[in-house]
Amino acid sequence: MYKLLTHNDLDGVGCGILAKLAFGQEVKVRYNSISSLNREIEFFLENDPPDTFLFITDLSPNEENEKKLEDYFKEIGNIQLLDHHKTAMHLNDYEWGLVLVEDEEGNLTSATSLFYEFLVSQNLLKPTNAISEFVELVRQYDTWEWEKNENQKAHALNSLFFLVSIDEFEEKMIERLTTNDEYDFDEFEKRLLNMEEDKIERYIRRKKREIVQAEIGDYFAGVIYAESYHSEVGNELGKEYSHLDYIVILNMGSKKISFRTIHDHVDVSEIAGIFGGGGHQKASGCTLTDEAYKQYVLDTFHLDPLQEDAKRNRYNIKQSSFGSLYKNRNEDIFLIYLKSDEHWVIEKNKVALEQTFTSFEQAERFLKRNFEAWLVRDDVFVEYLMNEIEKLSNKEE
Repeated sequence: MYKLLTHNDLDGVGCGILAKLAFGQEVKVRYNSISSLNREIEFFLENDPPDTFLFITDLSPNEENEKKLEDYFKEIGNIQLLDHHKTAMHLNDYEWGLVLVEDEEGNLTSATSLFYEFLVSQNLLKPTNAISEFVELVRQYDTWEWEKNENQKAHALNSLFFLVSIDEFEEKMIERLTTNDEYDFDEFEKRLLNMEEDKIERYIRRKKREIVQAEIGDYFAGVIYAESYHSEVGNELGKEYSHLDYIVILNMGSKKISFRTIHDHVDVSEIAGIFGGGGHQKASGCTLTDEAYKQYVLDTFHLDPLQEDAKRNRYNIKQSSFGSLYKNRNEDIFLIYLKSDEHWVIEKNKVALEQTFTSFEQAERFLKRNFEAWLVRDDVFVEYLMNEIEKLSNKEE
């Protein structure tokens, strides 16, 4: 008999699907949140028969249960943990632990990909094209390689996961992976996913108007309240407001925080770790502790949302030879322009700031972080230029 304790996200459920493909009725799968795993481990240690083999995937136990699992393993064995989170690397110290963030070829791993390799290597599951593709889609979504690879199929798989119950998703995937040579969506799912994509786009557009900026420690964070589509929201807001180091997504209903970043210089798993959470370098989470509540809710609630840059400009565009015009809530006017071949300058209300910059991106990042300014529409830019021309004409007269 086998038992699998795994996460309740796509990567964790992917492990559950593989377990049922490998063991059928001989496995009991329990899907867990980060906080419920330790209760399940304690229940297993106290109640399950010793001939039950325990798998733990995509989650890691607390320190107390680490010791209990080690004692159990020394006496009985029958434990294997597989994880890919950087915060779980210390579990490699145990014989029953295998934590691998990257494979030998430098590819980021997922719990599903690690579990698949384990089952195949132990001759517990026969690999097929359909299963291999499913595992790769899960891996690419969980590691966010899907965006770099423009693999919309991986993103669609996660969307489908949230559109149906875990039981229904499990049933659909098991049937598909056992009967098809290749993995694909059926026609109904494709129509459903198209509708969901439109819904996600509308949701993100709304959230772009609600995000606030806060300087927290050494970083600038964007804070947003959202109950759905955390990965999509975090990724799109990170790109829209790329001057921010990371995005904080607050789900007040579940009392959870998700952290996302598109940058390499920030490790959000370390930020989540401050509040007892963990995860990946670019995606992590934790519960909403008292300390986190104060830092991300109380200290930011009074802040006004950021203003988006104008989108459909023809004249006031970034890196323009005429300069790029910005404005903030205080009605200050900023102009970023190239003063020489090497230096970009910011003027605030026609007075140049002391700082100069080696690139437009560096100048804009400074402007947005320190003044929360936004690129104005063409009509404002044209009016600004006309006023400047008129002033010059008056001087000449």
